[in-house]
Amino acid sequence: MTTALVRSDRPDPGVVIVTLDSPATRNALGDELMDQLLAALEAARDDSEVRVVVITSSHDRVFSAGGDLKAFADDRSPDEKFEGLGRFPRLYRLLGALGKPVICAANGDVLAGAFGLALACDLVIAKESARFGCPEINVGVFPFMISALLYRNIDRMKANELMMVGDLVTATEGKELGFVNRVVPDDDFEAEVLAWALRIATKSPLLMRLGKEAIDATRDLPLGDAFDVLQHHLADAFGTADMKEGVAAFREKRDPVWSLR
Repeated sequence: MTTALVRSDRPDPGVVIVTLDSPATRNALGDELMDQLLAALEAARDDSEVRVVVITSSHDRVFSAGGDLKAFADDRSPDEKFEGLGRFPRLYRLLGALGKPVICAANGDVLAGAFGLALACDLVIAKESARFGCPEINVGVFPFMISALLYRNIDRMKANELMMVGDLVTATEGKELGFVNRVVPDDDFEAEVLAWALRIATKSPLLMRLGKEAIDATRDLPLGDAFDVLQHHLADAFGTADMKEGVAAFREKRDPVWSLR
């Protein structure tokens, strides 16, 4: 029987909390945990009731230690390791293309490949005690896969420092660097994360999906090309019933009723 390393909970019909649940390994992102995480995210993507996804950890001090170092050093061939490593870009791409907002609820240290997971999410909420970084360089592993995410979220020189020195930064420093949205006292963390998720869940799921698709399509385009693509996305949005409903609800001073059309 397969051990459950990831669990999904529904505190609200529109909110799924995906919890990394392998505390004995500090939620190392081994093949089995990654497969279960990918499956949980795909299930949330395909569930029309889900409006926001939260990723967190059951460990009291570590969100995730990142990749499984034992697997990195085993005797598999380079080709076999290459196939296994494909789970990381698949995860990072899936988070960007999920069509629903994804919150990384960093309730502990976010390290190595898990740092990439956080950077691939749409929002990061962190406990005051949480830290972020790429300590793998200290044991002879360079953070190859997450370097692209670091350069897209952090100033180049600071990204180099994180990857080449291996020191960790606090949640407060992460907020100053721009990759943490909110730092929360440890005792208030779970309530604050749920409050954010519930607030986001009130927005139009359709417009959220269209917005995320537009962001994904234009992230790496030259500015002029991005404007051309975004004009088409905005025109499509104007044709939706949800945008019309949102404007009508604002004028009538009432809550909108989304039809997902």
